Amino acid sequence: MSKNTPKAIRGTQDIFGADAEAFAYVVETFERVRKLYRFRRIEMPVFEKTEVFSRAIGETTDVVSKEMYSFEDRGGDSLTLRPEFTAGIARAFLTNGWQQHAPLKAATHGPLFRYERPQKGRYRQFHQIDAEIIGAAEPQADVELLAMADQLLKELGIEGVTLHLNTLGDADSRDKWRAALIDYFKKVEGELSEDSQERLEKNPLRILDSKDRRDQQFLADAPKIDEFLTEEATAFFEAVTTGLDAAGVKWTRAESLVRGLDYYRHTAFEFIPDDGSAAADALGAQSTVLGGGRYDGLMESLGGAPTPAVGWAAGIERLAMLVGGHSEPAADVVVVVEDDQMTAEGQAAVSAIRAAGISAEFIASGGKKKRFDKAVKVGSHAILAMSGGERRLRYQSEGEDSVRLASALRKLNLD
Repeated sequence: MSKNTPKAIRGTQDIFGADAEAFAYVVETFERVRKLYRFRRIEMPVFEKTEVFSRAIGETTDVVSKEMYSFEDRGGDSLTLRPEFTAGIARAFLTNGWQQHAPLKAATHGPLFRYERPQKGRYRQFHQIDAEIIGAAEPQADVELLAMADQLLKELGIEGVTLHLNTLGDADSRDKWRAALIDYFKKVEGELSEDSQERLEKNPLRILDSKDRRDQQFLADAPKIDEFLTEEATAFFEAVTTGLDAAGVKWTRAESLVRGLDYYRHTAFEFIPDDGSAAADALGAQSTVLGGGRYDGLMESLGGAPTPAVGWAAGIERLAMLVGGHSEPAADVVVVVEDDQMTAEGQAAVSAIRAAGISAEFIASGGKKKRFDKAVKVGSHAILAMSGGERRLRYQSEGEDSVRLASALRKLNLD
């Protein structure tokens, strides 16, 4: 590579070969599962007004204060490349009048952007799949989303991952818990990490998720949400867990699992690799494979009416790392022209094969004597060679696929 050749931007990636096939497999499986659950496909802009994210995610969060790619356009507006899906979906729900479709079950996937330190499975341009139910206050919505996520992971063949589940309570529960946490951590404020000292008044719940050893020594004795749950919040969480049991979704209680923003309510969850599992080896035992929660207060932060909602997201790159082993599938047929006078006939044949829904490669260039060898190396179930006014069909594999292929080629008069 020349010194003058531009290099990829740090934190981005070019996906090819087996990695690209694994990426596509994740997306294709997600699309199939979301159709099973009747989630409607939506698409939004890749950038929004910066205020969409600052108001929805929170000015004090690392995402808004440190990680967003924001810029001023020629009209003087501050725009931001989307760092997540939920805020944009909420904006679209409000501005497009999608309330008429509530409860709206929506799903999407695509690229997101965050300026953070690149590491294994994490990039500055990354991709996620996302599923949301907007306008449903019932715990059954949480159950359906979690059952969908669980089925997706199973259909991807990802094992050794467990659903970690917690409740954040309703607004009353959360307010009382938040006040108790502030009182508790105030007593040891000087011993907390700098980040936790800064979060104490603004976002004390985030201290519970700290990985700093200075904070962790105080977490075990910190007030628990269960001490402050209202009867309604308790009943909601019990309905979710009962529904998960009925759906056959295995879960474990994770009292330290929190969401710092005030609009989060009730259910919070993450699918996390089990210690010693292949998933843990690939990503790390504390890495989240898929996560989400209920965010009943988000619409109000964007100027909308109170609207219950719950959703989850998962990184496609991380899921692709766990599925692995997806090489590019072999072609059904390779059409190889060894006689240039038969090029037009070969083109007609390969076009007819593809129109019939059969994958095909076409080889009609290069040294004539080496074309057939090239066709063999491509890898296919059958080779259709054309030379001297004749066609020769050679099958490379056996079994049901070959039988179906032979039947299809026979109908095209190519056998």
